[in-house]
Amino acid sequence: MKDISCKLLVIGAGPGGYICAIRAGQLNIDTVIVEAAKVGGTCLMVGCIPSKALIHAAQEYEKVEHFAAQRTPLGISVSEPEIDFSKTIAWKDGIVSRLNNGVAGLLKKANVKIVTGRARFRDGKTVEVETLTGQQVIRAENVVIATGSTPVEIPSLPFGGNVISSTEALALQKIPERLVVVGGGYIGLELGTAFAKLGSKVTVVEALPKILPQYDAELTRPIVKHINELGITILTGAKARGMSTKGDALLVETADGRDERIPADKVLVTVGRKPVTTGWGLEEIDLDMDGKFVRIDDKCRTSMRGVFAIGDVTGEPMLAHRAMAQGEMVAEIIAGENRSWDKRAIAAVCFTDPEIVSVGFSPEEAKQAGHEIKIGVFPFAANGRAMTQEGEEGFVRVVAAAGNHLIVGIQAVGQGVSELSASFALALEMGARLEDIAGTIHAHPTQSEGFQEAALKALGHALHI
Repeated sequence: MKDISCKLLVIGAGPGGYICAIRAGQLNIDTVIVEAAKVGGTCLMVGCIPSKALIHAAQEYEKVEHFAAQRTPLGISVSEPEIDFSKTIAWKDGIVSRLNNGVAGLLKKANVKIVTGRARFRDGKTVEVETLTGQQVIRAENVVIATGSTPVEIPSLPFGGNVISSTEALALQKIPERLVVVGGGYIGLELGTAFAKLGSKVTVVEALPKILPQYDAELTRPIVKHINELGITILTGAKARGMSTKGDALLVETADGRDERIPADKVLVTVGRKPVTTGWGLEEIDLDMDGKFVRIDDKCRTSMRGVFAIGDVTGEPMLAHRAMAQGEMVAEIIAGENRSWDKRAIAAVCFTDPEIVSVGFSPEEAKQAGHEIKIGVFPFAANGRAMTQEGEEGFVRVVAAAGNHLIVGIQAVGQGVSELSASFALALEMGARLEDIAGTIHAHPTQSEGFQEAALKALGHALHI
């Protein structure tokens, strides 16, 4: 094949990589993007998007079940519901396919050349790509590494057979009767809750003393309550030891040292993700590392001139929207713009039931950072819109500096609060104070009023509680 030369080569077409390539193309930078699979990466193909589709389907099924059992005050009743899970998966796959085609179309519109295959560095400016038609050599002035992350595998529970990662969980063709989830973080609880709503008997095994350990107890309390209502069994302080000889049960050491055997049709391992730092020739370019991640500066530059890295391969938080923002920034830096990375307002969302959103400092984190703080909490039980959607559970919490009322953190738990994440992030990004939020007219009746009321509460004069 004829060698390709370009100004920018992006390795990996996940959210960070494809955004970087699209923005570079818009800036008239000659850009090539290399992806071993389909464009869109983990998030679009086997992560964020398909998991939210499954979560939505599970929520709808649970609603109908409640109507059938007349466990709702809305006066709606239906006959016994059924689910054709193969159709659910086909619907989910259709969404993924449409978005995949959409990303490919956007790259084409931006005049980005897509090369399908596995890339490997020959040196800091040259990459070899193994394609279906042979080896393609690409030489670039600048390279962006956007190789993403992959599920962590437990040595005693290697993936295969009945032991699956989130990738396989989202491709199951039938609902497992008994599902054991190893890991009580957001991925495990999102998928575990969805399958419980679809009819699986779910057990969650978490080695730490609590589930969702990154969030404080106030935020997780409504989630624990709903998990119990769904009949999900939670074992905290428990360690997964491996599968039974027949592969039909998980062997666990409980918090009090007992050995327990948990029957399972599938064991879903969700103990975290690790950066993809092998398979693309890291050893050929000898980048400085920050532990297991590629070390970058505030412009996403690595230790090699002209080589950038973005997204999960560069560390926490491993969030698609962080990668996207970095990708856009790097494209503009390569185009000659003066940009730097100082994003303190990155929202983290947990799509459990109810949902959690958190931006900036929690109260405890703010205190540890040396802030004297004021806190305002407004419950959705006092919010008209939440009540009309049977979503009274949860609250909005605002954390501000006591001296100047600068908002340093916002959290919420409740039905649909993920949609408030942009407002929360914008408040921190713009340096809003309590008075700014309290003085902004929020539409009524909406859940967003909870944000305004929390700010008013911190100022000492909430209106609806």
